[in-house]
Amino acid sequence: MALVEHPQNVAPEPHPTVAEPTAGWHGSLALDLVCRRGGTVPVSQRTQAPLKLQRPFYPEGPAVCHSTIVHTAGGLVGGDRLTQRVHLGAQSQGLITTAAAAKVYRCPGAAAQLHSHLRLEADAYLEWLPQPTIVFNGSQYRQTTRVDLAPGALWWGWDLLRFGRSARGERFEQGEVRSHLEVWRQGRPLWLDRQQLLGGSAALTSPHGLAQQPVVGSFALVGQVVPPDWVNDARALWLGEPTEIGVTRLAEGLLCRYRGASTAAAQAWFVAVWQQLRPKVRSRPACIPRVWGV
Repeated sequence: MALVEHPQNVAPEPHPTVAEPTAGWHGSLALDLVCRRGGTVPVSQRTQAPLKLQRPFYPEGPAVCHSTIVHTAGGLVGGDRLTQRVHLGAQSQGLITTAAAAKVYRCPGAAAQLHSHLRLEADAYLEWLPQPTIVFNGSQYRQTTRVDLAPGALWWGWDLLRFGRSARGERFEQGEVRSHLEVWRQGRPLWLDRQQLLGGSAALTSPHGLAQQPVVGSFALVGQVVPPDWVNDARALWLGEPTEIGVTRLAEGLLCRYRGASTAAAQAWFVAVWQQLRPKVRSRPACIPRVWGV
């Protein structure tokens, strides 16, 4: 699952660009999972290029359905608009990831957009664990995620963004990224998180922004009240500088934050937290998706 970081002396790849705004790809994905006889099965899955779903996989047995989203175009450019809708029926359990890191290429025109709506019925459980997104210098990117939880439903989710291909010396000097995540239960907000970064702005260097670091990430468990000792347990799993991470309790959940230089280090910490807490939450060990290759 680690993002390969190339040496700085490697010649930069050409920047994919779009000369002017285009209609772009308007891809979509819809997945419906239900619980039947103690197992979770997809009853409907529809995709429109460039999005695709691999066949469901059951490394933990029939109870948890693992699904992998593939973006066949290899990356997003200006004007692309992708929509993902996932619905979990009552008591169903799913883990959804992506086949590879996403790339948002430079484009001076329209923004690339990714919109996800996740709806969980009563006592459903979803782990939403996409691989990182690399935002190239000069790109315009909008991502929104809305999660609707019915009573008893529980959601894990993480998001990792790398601004510029920093291992090649690239910084995010131009462009804009906006990210908006909402988790609701029956019309009541459980967690709202909005972020905006302008390329070349003071936020890149400010200690209240990126502090000259290229990677930011969030990992949240939302849907149940967690004991205070889980915060200290999650912090203790981080082996780097203490200023690079933060852990706090939500009204109904736990939130881990990362700001640093390494996507791999952030992922390793998120996975360690997940592996520690999942047995406490679901009485079963965490199962690493095979597509991560670890």
